[in-house]
Amino acid sequence: MQLSNEEEDYNLSLSKFESMLKTNKVLFFDSEEFEEIILHYLDIGKANLAKKALKLALDQHPKSTGLKLVQVEMLVYDDKLEIAEKLLNELYAIEPNNEEIYIQKANICSKRDQHEKAVELLKIALQFTDDYADVYNLIGMEYLFMDNLELAKESFIKCLEEDLEDQSALYNVVYCFEFLDQNQEAIVYLNEYINKNPYSEIAWHQLGRLHYGVKEYENAIRAFDYATLIDDEFLGAFMEKAKAYERLKKYSEAIESYNRTIELDDATSYALLRIGKCYEKLGNSAKALQYYNQTVHEDPLLDKGWIAITDFHVRQKNFQKALFFVNKALAIDNQNRLYWKRYATINKQMNFFEEAEFGYRKAVEFGDYALDTWLFWVDILQFLGEFESAIQTLLQASEYFPEENEVEYRLAGLYFMVQENTKAKFHLSNGLRLNFDNYILIEDLFPVVWSKKMVKNYIEKHRKE
Repeated sequence: MQLSNEEEDYNLSLSKFESMLKTNKVLFFDSEEFEEIILHYLDIGKANLAKKALKLALDQHPKSTGLKLVQVEMLVYDDKLEIAEKLLNELYAIEPNNEEIYIQKANICSKRDQHEKAVELLKIALQFTDDYADVYNLIGMEYLFMDNLELAKESFIKCLEEDLEDQSALYNVVYCFEFLDQNQEAIVYLNEYINKNPYSEIAWHQLGRLHYGVKEYENAIRAFDYATLIDDEFLGAFMEKAKAYERLKKYSEAIESYNRTIELDDATSYALLRIGKCYEKLGNSAKALQYYNQTVHEDPLLDKGWIAITDFHVRQKNFQKALFFVNKALAIDNQNRLYWKRYATINKQMNFFEEAEFGYRKAVEFGDYALDTWLFWVDILQFLGEFESAIQTLLQASEYFPEENEVEYRLAGLYFMVQENTKAKFHLSNGLRLNFDNYILIEDLFPVVWSKKMVKNYIEKHRKE
């Protein structure tokens, strides 16, 4: 690739400067050359070299406003705000119409969390600048700091009107639309933008994301297709396209897109996992398991990979293997309520009731308050003969489900089992009131209680009422 004259001059200046540092010979550079050298070192994070270059630059060009402004930038970078401000005031006295002075003053205000003042200064800079896009972008960032997303959005839109190619402004404007929950408006805006700049793969990708967010998956795929036509190595667009195909249950196409991401970069555990799930949906169990195994081989600490294998074996009713793999997931994340519920369910299927009880207890402990979790847990406690624990657990559940007949019938049955008939009748009445026909729960879960004539009479009495 041929370099432009400007690029060649720039590279030559850098080489000349680095050669000077090695030989300790002092060579002459014009002030603009020095500015480029200093900013280059700042951009690549070599602050010490930037400071050396600045010192030499100011020795050779002590009156250069451009270099002094670079010095201000470095002082601000080092949080030496008072010195920077003093220098800016001196420069302002010499060049009051220099937009960079206002930009750096705004930068200092921003560092001090004086964002409104920063915006005022940047608006003055607009009067003197030729680079409107840059200043509008800076104003947008200040509004973001103030959490004023609407005004930030307007500033980034103005920036893009000045410079269609400003990618950071494009990302920021979409962020503002999304934060303001204006997805449809964002779609309209991006379509208008694409009419002006049809070869922006970023815009097509963002449009696809927005369509995906509002569940317009066909439109999302169309947008991702354009993004990947413009840039056939756009990994993110292939990944998002695959997810959209999955939503449409087009699993073969999804696999193709996920595989493209693997061709472009090293295989990610996420892509391998999704391919496995797609193969399972297509009924290809062998391929699914192959990819699940690859997933955990690629990232042994990915708990979702172990859970995918767990769920696969549960569906195959191979509970012994499922138990082995759910334990692998729990070893990575032992505070995940969903994993503990799986652990409990698998143990229950294998008639390991004490382990199942422990699993449901841990699931609730870590925030699983679903009704079925409480009920499975209680039924196992009852099976183990731990009636008092079962009652306490149900009373806890009733705080989340105060009007749930399944809780009330179980409480009735358990209180009858421990001979607390008054409490038993109270909860039986509640159960009958909430759903009369479900009294068969007593018959199914508490045959000893059901055999009592007193209980049947009590139910019959309520039937007549």
